[in-house]
Amino acid sequence: MAESDASKIGYTLTIDGKYYNTLDIEAFSLMMKDPSYCYKFYWLEAIVQLISEGATETTFDAIIDEMICHAWYSVREFHIHLSGLQADGQVRDGLERAVMRLTQLSNLSANASKVEIKNAIRKYNQELKPYKEQLTNMVPYRALAGFFNKSQESADWGSIRRMTAYIEKINRDVVLLPYTLGTESRLKKKVYFQEAWVEMFQDQTVAILGWIQYEKVKWLQSNNPEVPGLIYKLAPMDEKMRKLNSVRKLWEGILDVTQVRDVFTDQPVRAEQYDVDHFIPWSFVMNDELWNLMPMDSSLNASKSNRLPKWEPFFERFAGNQFLMYGLIHAKAGIRKLYEACYRDNLHSLWAGQELYRKGNTKEEFYNILQKNMQPVYDSARRQGYEIWNRI
Repeated sequence: MAESDASKIGYTLTIDGKYYNTLDIEAFSLMMKDPSYCYKFYWLEAIVQLISEGATETTFDAIIDEMICHAWYSVREFHIHLSGLQADGQVRDGLERAVMRLTQLSNLSANASKVEIKNAIRKYNQELKPYKEQLTNMVPYRALAGFFNKSQESADWGSIRRMTAYIEKINRDVVLLPYTLGTESRLKKKVYFQEAWVEMFQDQTVAILGWIQYEKVKWLQSNNPEVPGLIYKLAPMDEKMRKLNSVRKLWEGILDVTQVRDVFTDQPVRAEQYDVDHFIPWSFVMNDELWNLMPMDSSLNASKSNRLPKWEPFFERFAGNQFLMYGLIHAKAGIRKLYEACYRDNLHSLWAGQELYRKGNTKEEFYNILQKNMQPVYDSARRQGYEIWNRI
């Protein structure tokens, strides 16, 4: 294992020789190499998680349940495709299909807890069984392929029975593997974690999970090239990360001096009953940029949720409110000061500062700049699978 690779798991053999004589760390580093599908990452992640919780053996069934829990939020909340789409538009990844099937069967929310997800899996286990069994076909065996180079015997990938025996023989005669497999069939198949590897995983849990996430993010980004901020879409985010206070104060200042009409109801926004919300959902853009924010009736916010407003007529109304704000920024010193307070958290896009909000734009120029920059982001979200919301 190269030193740079070793550092990814926070562990350098020349400094800490604790596992040197028993574990093939170089082969372990190959477990994430050249995956065909994303669920290889989730397989190893689930194993490390189970070991960190004290497991010394488990089953395919339990590991796959853990994988579904880990993938749930990214797939449900952010419409992430774990391994991209086929030419016909169908989902490629079996783990993503399992998550979507459980979505159809249950009423679980995108931010459901692990306990809730596992309870739903148990409830609908029979319906999920074909999806879960498909995930056992290759990854449990292929994940160990880096260790097989030490053997003079070739693996027989065409037979699960012979592969199980081959893995046992490699572990006994050639090199200690992270796990071996029982003779049970399909989801009941046992997975036995080897003691020295258990010790290493428990000592290095945080570092190893960080390495897996690093490799997983690279894979997911390559399969979701249009999705911004993907690294933030692997687990629920702290709501404290939302930075809307300055923008709300700006709109409050605007409401003090003029009427603003709600984008969706076309009625006046009431100062005592409005939220600041994103036109293109926050769950896609993962930022609180001023150019994507609007005041809207708080009673509609939950209904809109993380759906995309229909482009027409809502974009034109949204752009109208943005232009109203733009005019006041340059006409009133008090509004300008509130706008400048948004610099730190809400004005990071260069095009917004240098083109959209610069002084001197006509209404038509302002609309064209906003549309030119927003519509490609909107279209990317739509292609990613975000549902269209039509208030009319």
